[in-house]
Amino acid sequence: MLAVVSSGALQGIDAIPVQVEVNTGESGEPRMILVGLPGAAVKESNDRVVSAITNSGWRVPTTRTTINLAPGSIRKEGPVYDLPIALGILASTGQLEAPRLGDYLIGGELGLSGRTRPVKGALSLALLAKKEGKSGLVLPPISAEEAALVEDQPVYKVQSLDEAVQFLSGKKMLPRIRPTLFAGQGQPNEPAGYDLDFSEIKGQHNVRRAVEVAVAGGHNLLMIGPPGSGKSMIAKRIPTIFPEPSIEEFLEILSIHSASGNTLNEKLKSFQRPFRSPHHTISDVGLLGGGAIPGPGEISLAHHGVLFLDELPEFKRSALEVLRQPLEDGHVTISRSAGKITLPCSFMLVAAMNPCPCGYLGDPRRECRCTPPQVQRYRARISGPLLDRIDLHVEAPSLSIRELRKDSPAESSGPLRSRIGESRKIQQKRFNKSKTHCNGRMNQALLKKNCRISSTSGDLLQQAMEQLHLSARAYDRILKVSRTIADLAGSETIEAPHLLEAIQYRSLDRNLFY
Repeated sequence: MLAVVSSGALQGIDAIPVQVEVNTGESGEPRMILVGLPGAAVKESNDRVVSAITNSGWRVPTTRTTINLAPGSIRKEGPVYDLPIALGILASTGQLEAPRLGDYLIGGELGLSGRTRPVKGALSLALLAKKEGKSGLVLPPISAEEAALVEDQPVYKVQSLDEAVQFLSGKKMLPRIRPTLFAGQGQPNEPAGYDLDFSEIKGQHNVRRAVEVAVAGGHNLLMIGPPGSGKSMIAKRIPTIFPEPSIEEFLEILSIHSASGNTLNEKLKSFQRPFRSPHHTISDVGLLGGGAIPGPGEISLAHHGVLFLDELPEFKRSALEVLRQPLEDGHVTISRSAGKITLPCSFMLVAAMNPCPCGYLGDPRRECRCTPPQVQRYRARISGPLLDRIDLHVEAPSLSIRELRKDSPAESSGPLRSRIGESRKIQQKRFNKSKTHCNGRMNQALLKKNCRISSTSGDLLQQAMEQLHLSARAYDRILKVSRTIADLAGSETIEAPHLLEAIQYRSLDRNLFY
């Protein structure tokens, strides 16, 4: 007897339909045969499913049984097919009478006792079920909570194989899961879930201003300064001043983390943008994404959030160079023998570095021990093309003891977040008819339309370009940053002071690196 159960397979962060076909009663040696290009974890499902069926009080087939995962041209990975296979076996042997079995999309790992366990990619499965017009989605509890975030898609959670059988056969009614409000949602001026605040930063007013401009326009930022000047401390507080994501952005964030295997834990339940800070020993694949079965890397996990690279020159040159295209395009395409996927990676890059290997070049209180060749080799680890893609370069000088002893708190994250939120509203209104969401992502057409400057300001910018030997890309970056500074000032046009401030954020790439 043949039974068919609908499920799904992950390709990157998207799910594609998979039909689990189970046929029992075949002649031949009594055994279970699994076909359809299964991976190692899928092949092991036979033993898990047999134990789960037995321990749940059902009987396993005593005849030859063939299980096909269609289409057979796509490699299947992970334990998501355990529950569909078990239900297919019970339906094909007549133990499960469920006329509407094909109306549901089903996924879940099974323990030997028959209890269900969460699987990755629940959000993607929910989107697939909605696209396919399924009556519902049946998943383990934690995965079901993720999937319930997709609007107008019924989701049901099952604790065990037996509960799934009772529900699908109509013997037990399960309530449809309702999505709940996330911590911090709808509170744009109250950063939720953070125990850090910008009021803890001593001094560094120029860096604080650069951070405000960078976050307001979605620009990339490089901080250069000696050890202990507060670069990492400032970077870790950037998420507290980011405006909250929209529902669509947050679902994109969760779908990427879900596809990478991160379940909906307490951290992901907070209505926040991601902050990723990989160690400098990370590989190219770890940063960009990929692997034998291509999956998200750190740049995709930072989508709609911040990617912080501390000690930038210590990263492998090859790892840094792979950032160039994603910084421009906002997505990355990975090709492997197992397939080709495109992953979103629209993130804000924040980097920090020392001015030299010892860190004290230019420090008035500490003597630099580095030779000129050492300094040159250290700076050469960051290429000019990568540096061109970083909009703001700002120095973070060492603090004096007097500044450190000051008890008066600096401006907190709340007012900064409020000003940035107002600037983002201006940009949303400006780009409401395009896919662009901030100044840092403007294309040439939008740049020409929204970043017009007077002839006097144009002469000023031309003079700066010639003196600093900046590239054409740097020219566009200066105009984008100027537009953000004007938005923060509430100005509809880019004035000379806005342009001058933007130009000063580009001077360090030539003074320090050439």
